[in-house]
Amino acid sequence: MTVNRRELADFLRRSRERLRPQEVGLPTGPRRRTPGLRREEVSQLAGMSADYYIRLEQARGPQPSPQMLTALVHALRLNDDERDHLYLLAGHRPPVGRQAGDHVKPGLLHLLDRLTDTPAQVLSDLGDVLAQNAMAQALLGGVCTVSENGRNLVWRWFTDPAQRAAYPAEEHDYYSRLHAADLRAAVARRSGDPVAARLVRRLRAASEEFAALWELHEVGVRRRSRVCVLHPAIGPIELDCEILLAPEEDQRLLVFTPPPGSDNLSHLELLRVVGHGQFTTAPAPGDHHPTT
Repeated sequence: MTVNRRELADFLRRSRERLRPQEVGLPTGPRRRTPGLRREEVSQLAGMSADYYIRLEQARGPQPSPQMLTALVHALRLNDDERDHLYLLAGHRPPVGRQAGDHVKPGLLHLLDRLTDTPAQVLSDLGDVLAQNAMAQALLGGVCTVSENGRNLVWRWFTDPAQRAAYPAEEHDYYSRLHAADLRAAVARRSGDPVAARLVRRLRAASEEFAALWELHEVGVRRRSRVCVLHPAIGPIELDCEILLAPEEDQRLLVFTPPPGSDNLSHLELLRVVGHGQFTTAPAPGDHHPTT
């Protein structure tokens, strides 16, 4: 990413002019010509030289470091959206913002319940199943929410042979690499998060396959894919998995739809009729609600 000096200079100037001195604890003063802050005041609040800041506003300064940007965020009292915009203009990836954690918003739960003919799940970026509708439970089975990591798809993939039995054997290697690469990206985004680090430690200790894949340092965020589920009552069902990111970036909505022109729509209709009664995995009560 490259710095956009002209846009960066304009954004800094506009942000400075919008901020009132009293908002940052400075006196208004009788000789102030404009309502906003002076350049020297911003540099003082940010702990940088006035000359350095002036050059930034004149679009002739060097690329600011993330540390400098953090100081400017606090000095200019920028909100999260403005902070991210500042980082992008300066040629840096925005820092990880607030995370939703295990809480699934009521609006998203309502959406899951409205998708009566389409399997859908809400997953964390680490692979925890946080919520799923009845169709997803009928397609993929219930999720254990009692044992540690029992609801984590990555953990179950590498430690529970029954999890893999629902997918064609020739695709197991592909899914193993997909899970490891996606988890690698999530761990990097979380940057030192103890929950993510503990999950990786446990996986490396429990699975030689995962440990070997982790050493490859492959990284790739899963955005969409086509899956084939071997349902015990209906047989193979091929579906497109569309993955939508929540604004907090640590939750994803997975929606499973039949490929255009295929006969899998009729399979989904049959799945809706059959329900989850014949699925081999016992469903957890209330599994369409967030797990706790």
